[in-house]
Amino acid sequence: MNRRTKIAAVAFALLIGAGAAGAATASSPAPAAGVREAAALTGTAKLFRPAPADDDITFSFDAHLASEDRADPQAATGTFRWSHYTRGTGGYAVAKVDCLVTGGKVAVVTGVVFDTDVKELRKKRVGITVHDLGGQDRLGYSWVGRDTRAKVPPCLGSAPFETVKAGTGDFDVVPWEPPYRQ
Repeated sequence: MNRRTKIAAVAFALLIGAGAAGAATASSPAPAAGVREAAALTGTAKLFRPAPADDDITFSFDAHLASEDRADPQAATGTFRWSHYTRGTGGYAVAKVDCLVTGGKVAVVTGVVFDTDVKELRKKRVGITVHDLGGQDRLGYSWVGRDTRAKVPPCLGSAPFETVKAGTGDFDVVPWEPPYRQ
């Protein structure tokens, strides 16, 4: 097995372990005029991979926590998607949000996969963390490490260890304002 084939095999293993997708779908209503959401994570970006890698890895988010649900991050709504393709091979996944927690410009979102072309992902909960740094956003996902099949509880993600490709990061995090905040 040559080096490129090994890289493609590892990339596909990561995909099988956790998935892929494209652009987010709007599934939650916009807040009423003048009412601030309790928290939100929106936007799309591609992950950075150094040349000669030709991986196309895209994450998109449309996650919201309504003002009236401020005390319950598990009342969040929306979807998030990701895809991972290398030379036309790969797949995608779409998850229904089941928790959204933000702090400053960092967001953790979890959800259960409901649409995918990778059967091992269907009905699996995954967690993703985003750090909104303007043009240099970062991202981390729960399927890193040796046991990519471990169960992920709601509201839990990993450190944002990935960087997004320059010019593609437009994540926007609305900081959570819990009811006890001063």
